[in-house]
Formats: sequence, structure tokens, C-alpha cells
Amino acid sequence: MLVYEGIKSSFIGDVDLNKIADKIHDKFQEAFKKKTTISEYNSWKQSMYRMRGVLADDGIPDNAGVAIEFNIPHTSNRIDFLLSGYNDKGENSIMIIELKQWSEAKAVEGKDGIVTTFLGGGIRETTHPSYQAYSYASLINHFNQDVYEKNVNLHPCAFLHNYELNNEDPIYADQYQVYIEKAPLFGSEDFEKLRTFIKKFIVEGDEKEGLYIIENGKIKPSKMLQDSFTSVLKGNEEFVLIDSQKIIFEEALRIGINSNLNSEKQVLIVDGGPGTGKSVLAINLLQQFLSRSMNTFYVTKNSAPREVFKSMLKIDKLSGMNNLFKGSGQFIDTEANYFDVLIVDESHRLNEKSGLFANLGENQIKEIINASKFSIFFIDENQKVTLKDIGSVDEIEKYAKHYNAGITKMELSSQFRCDGSDGYLAWLDNVLEIRETANYEMEHNYDFKVFDNPNDLRQAIEERNKVNNKSRLVAGYCWNWINDGNSKNSSDIHDIVIPEHNFSMSWNLGNTSTYAIDESSINEIGCIHTVQGLEFDYVGVIIGKDLRYENNKIITDYNERARTDQSLKGIKKYAKEIGEEAAQKLAESIIKNTYKTLMTRGMKGCYIYCEDENLNSYFQKLI
Repeated sequence: MLVYEGIKSSFIGDVDLNKIADKIHDKFQEAFKKKTTISEYNSWKQSMYRMRGVLADDGIPDNAGVAIEFNIPHTSNRIDFLLSGYNDKGENSIMIIELKQWSEAKAVEGKDGIVTTFLGGGIRETTHPSYQAYSYASLINHFNQDVYEKNVNLHPCAFLHNYELNNEDPIYADQYQVYIEKAPLFGSEDFEKLRTFIKKFIVEGDEKEGLYIIENGKIKPSKMLQDSFTSVLKGNEEFVLIDSQKIIFEEALRIGINSNLNSEKQVLIVDGGPGTGKSVLAINLLQQFLSRSMNTFYVTKNSAPREVFKSMLKIDKLSGMNNLFKGSGQFIDTEANYFDVLIVDESHRLNEKSGLFANLGENQIKEIINASKFSIFFIDENQKVTLKDIGSVDEIEKYAKHYNAGITKMELSSQFRCDGSDGYLAWLDNVLEIRETANYEMEHNYDFKVFDNPNDLRQAIEERNKVNNKSRLVAGYCWNWINDGNSKNSSDIHDIVIPEHNFSMSWNLGNTSTYAIDESSINEIGCIHTVQGLEFDYVGVIIGKDLRYENNKIITDYNERARTDQSLKGIKKYAKEIGEEAAQKLAESIIKNTYKTLMTRGMKGCYIYCEDENLNSYFQKLI
């Protein structure tokens, strides 16, 4: 969707007559059905005045196409400025220009393609302008069928028109050079350089032909993208399907293909506990639907599973494959049946509202089903770990019926986690008093140990990790995250302190996205948000005082959770609304689910230490 479109001469006329900001504003409101802020209006006014200055060059054709605020398909992202024409070979050529009003920025160590600058009233992290411009070009290249079939040339760059750039500036740091080479930066003194860059690729006007291709091209994964994703999955033993995975895989393919052919909305619900291979199945389905040219994406609420799988598959951020992995809050305004298939992993973690302040959209389940012809939900209702988690089989069925979608339900059996043992999972349910089972004794083939000292636990996990970097320490969220501000990435500041044992470690510092596989992570402690949906060989779990053993019974205490924990945020308000007993029951479910999830991350073994001595003794007696 193009908010404003014209040719160079008409654009310059609109700027000169002081009409440009009003035209963008009116079209924007008409297109997106929402109001704009004064600051956004003023930014259009200022940025378009600067672009008018750049284009005031006889070497840039008057009939070159100009577009402002292009909404990229599949996303809520918009490209600030597009310029279209023909290159010296007579081929379609389009400039993608990311406009920034920044006057300074700082580099962020340890985070790829991220800088800090003044945004929204404060200093915030955001993507580097070159990375942003290049990622937009990559997205269009790999998903707009006409762009890649007609060999339309895309040339991204960033214009920071208030920024006095020099090569010593942090925004030019070595870590960003790979992106700057793909999408050059131009500052307040670089008008002539930007003109030269444009004239290199646009030598003749096209009367907006390129803009038409970009706006109306069919949205499908390119053949190059299909082949690339197939090649990274091929031969990867960690993604081989067995037993019930294969059965569900074939059924999901059948439903998806028929849904696409017959234009019938379908929903598949796959229920599976820890270790059933839900994510492996999801990734295989992504590859298969892509190979059939179906518009398909892998979706999770949390970023950790997405980033870990991208890393495991060695997916480069500069490749189009990076765009196949999406957050669950990106389908708020998507038109009905826009996607062929959406594959939703960790569906129990879906929320009602989306956005940073949970103020956008209506219901993520409803939005996903509306947006796709075929929705696949992988779910384990016993892994809801926050008050905001609404994903349930009933909720999915409710919205499937709302859209008159066909519903299929299937179940995955345990195969991988906990040494292939359903017995350990049932034993854990019994021990944590989640549900009563017949499993009163620990299965001998699963390595479960209880430690009296957290230092011994740490040493045991570190030894296990030396084998293949597949063991980690995790903990319940009973210690505040004190690494913030300038100390955010300081390993000298320890969050988790158990003074009676002279034990102290940090939460997983500034990196949550690939904690599960980063080699340095063995020196940090992960939480539920960094490991859910992922697995290790061995997991070491520190159980805080929110889970205790008193009067021959497991009890939970939400007051022992850290004040920085968001998973039970609002529980005291709930208690006032629904009563203390009901709130306690809700919190109990979340706390127990959290520890069960942590204690089932290890495929070969789980080692624990409990802050509550009675709970430690209780576990020791049971094994």
C-alpha cells in the first residue's frame, strides 16, 4: 500500500506549495484508519523538504516515480521514500530511502545491527538505519513475485538529514559495516553524494511503473528463498521426523494443500507435552509449504525459539530466510486469508493484546485465524506461565468456529525429552501436585539429582556442558533483575545471590534471544522466558522460595516472586477483583507450570537445588 505516489515533478510542486505533509496525512488516515501525531506530521514536513533538495537535480528524471510511506506486505513496517525509474540497461530500478531525523546515535555491543538514539522521549534501542533499509529491500526481494521474476533492481540506503556524519562516528562502527556496504549512509552534508548514488541507478524516468510493480506484485516466497531454506534443513539430523511426528506432518500437508486449492479455512490443533518435538515438526512444515510456493511463516510470541532456530539453521540476518520467522502480534490489521499457512509454535503463550504496552489488537488467536487460510497451533496447556497467556484448545476452537473453519485435533506422544520417558513427566506432575498420577517412584533411566548446595549444582552442570555445550542453569523468577541501565551487560553485578552458600550469579545479562546455544551462557542463569520451547541434554534448576514444602504439602507463594517479574504482574489487582483464594489458585498454577517447564528442559537429566530445605529433603526422599 502506497500512502502517497506521484512523479518527481509533482512531488517537488507539492513541497513548494506546502501541501506535501497534508496530502500524506490525509492519505495515511484514509489507509490506516488511525490518527497521526503532531511530531509525525512535522517529521514528514521536514524530511520531504530535505528530499526535495536532493531531487532538485536535472540529472534525476522529472518523471521518475515517487512514493512515500509504503506499507510492506506481511509486516506493519513502512518504507519512508521510494524512487523508481530505469537504469542504464533499461531495467526497472527502485531506490529505497530510509529517512531519519536523528542527530546522534551510540553503538550497542553484543547486539547485531542495534544502536541507541533519542526516540519517543528517551534513549532507546532500535535497528541501525542501514540494517533497516537493507532488511526492507530483502523482504520485498524474497516475497514479491513480480519483483524477483521481472528482475527489478532494489537499491537501499539511509538519509540522516540532521546528522553530521564522519567516519569516526559510532554509527560507522566496524560491527555495522556489513550493513552499510549493503545500504550506504548519507548525512546532513551529503546531499550531493546521495544525488550521485541515485543517478547511478536511475537514468531514465518510468512514470511510476516500478511503483506499480511493487504495490501490485503477487506475494509469494521466491524460488530462491524456497531453495535456500530447503538447503539449510537438508541433512540436519536435529530436524528428522519420527513416529507420530511423521503422521501429523503428512496430515497437516494434506489439509494445507486442500485448503489452498479449495479456499476453505482450516485449523489444526496439535497437542503435545514436553519433548514431543512440536518445534521440529513446525520447522519441517514451514519448509514443505514453502517448497510448494505457499505463503507460509513460523510464528511464536517469544523471540527466543525463533532466534535459536535461525541460529541452529545458520540463517544469516541478511538473507530473506530471516523474514520467515515472526512474532505473534503482527497480524492485527491483516486482511482475511492473506496468508496460505501460519504455523504457530508455543500457542499456549499467545496473548489477547499486542504491542509494547499491550494496547493493540483484540485477540492474537482470532487475528491469526482470520489472517490465514490454514492455521496450525502447537500447544501444551500445562506450559502457561504468565497471567497474560490465553492460549488454550477451547479458545482456538472458539475462534475457528467464529470464522467457520474446519477443525482437526491431533496429539503428539513423548519421544525425546526426559530420556524418552513419559514416566518422569507423570512423576513430576504427581510430585508437584499438578495432577494425581500412579507414578510415585522416579524412573531409573532418567538422571535426576538433588543437591544441598547450589555451588555443587553449578559445578555438575558445568561438567556436563563441557561435552557438547548442551547443558544450562536456570531458575525460578525469585530474584530481581538488577542489571539495568549502564550496568545491563556487567557480569560483575550478580542478581541471584544465596548468601548462606556464598553463591552468586547473574541472570542471562543482555542476551535473551540465543541464550540456549551461546557458549558464554554457561556462566549465566536462564529463566522461563529464555528456555521455554527449547531443550538441553542436562538442565540445572534453582527453585526459589515461591515453591515450598510445608505440612506435608507443596505450597506456592507469589509474594516471593521478584518485583521485576512480569509473569504475575497484576495478581494483587486480580485478588481484589476475583478474591484472594481464586488469585492464589491462578498464581499456583503458573508457578507450578513454570517449574515443571524448567524441569523438563533436559533430555537426559535434571539436577535441582531448592532454597527451601524442606522441599529439598522432600525431593531427596522421593528418589
